[in-house]
Formats: sequence, structure tokens, C-alpha cells
Amino acid sequence: MKKGIHPEGYRMVVFKDTSNEHMFLTRSAAPTKETILWEDGKEYPVIKVEISNTSHPFYTGKSMFVDTAGRIEKFKNRYAKKTTK
Repeated sequence: MKKGIHPEGYRMVVFKDTSNEHMFLTRSAAPTKETILWEDGKEYPVIKVEISNTSHPFYTGKSMFVDTAGRIEKFKNRYAKKTTK
């Protein structure tokens, strides 16, 4: 590994999938101010994610509709403008 390009301060962090409440514990250097009580009784920082391996269609084999902050509408509006020209 090259020196000086990797983040410092790795620590144990809980990632929480907000679409199905699945959580997993791993190491990360990502910043967060929220914490959560884990299964081992310790409190860890928590990072909320919208999609994880338990909710992603590639892993589940199911199609799932996720519209975050109206992204689909934004795309449709942008596409509609280009096709009318």
C-alpha cells in the first residue's frame, strides 16, 4: 500500500440499512455523530445507508422501488426537456 493516501482512525462502526432495518458491524473511518447500542452491549457509531446487500436487487433477486429525494422525478423532468427540443 502507498503511504499517506489511506484514511487514519479506523474504528468499529454499525451500518444500518434504512429500507429494512438490517444492521452489521464492521470497521470504517467514515464520520458520524449518531451512536447505537449493539448486540454485545457496547455502543458504536452508526452510519445509515439506503441500500445494503440485504435490500439490493442484485443480491435479493427481487425488484425494489427506491425513490430517494425525488430522483426519479428529477430524471423524468430532465429527460422530458431534452426530448422536446
